[in-house]
Amino acid sequence: MANGLRWRSGQTVLVRGKVDSATVIEPGDLVYLDGDDVKPASAFPWTTNLATTQENFAEKFLGVAQEGSAAGSTAPISIDVGSASVYEFACAAGAFELGDDLGPDEASGSLMDQQLEAVSAAGRGIARAVESTGAGATRVRVTLASAYFTGSANANAALG
Repeated sequence: MANGLRWRSGQTVLVRGKVDSATVIEPGDLVYLDGDDVKPASAFPWTTNLATTQENFAEKFLGVAQEGSAAGSTAPISIDVGSASVYEFACAAGAFELGDDLGPDEASGSLMDQQLEAVSAAGRGIARAVESTGAGATRVRVTLASAYFTGSANANAALG
């Protein structure tokens, strides 16, 4: 997907993560940590069904890529893991209320890099709506819930 970095407001908390040379990341991609490498949501392994895959992804969700990484590049990129950053993401059409949990949407058996959908269980969420929308909304503003930021609403962010 093309550059879709849609930061709107709030304080970012940037971390730097390395990327394998074969991995392509665009600014605005939802990314996760695979061992010690950053990868886009679309590279996350599919498990059984969407609900299970979203829950597994939430356990590894890092944040939103602030920079891209072209094929062949191994330079670290900046990723926003902050819980006070507000982003506007494309979403599966629907109505959203303040506080609704959202997870990555899917297409053809893989997670999408820059699109969210409402989820029914908080354990599947990686973001929370910060606005109420009308029915049929295809964009929603959210805050992040990184599994790697202790100030996050992600249950996986608790210190062990």
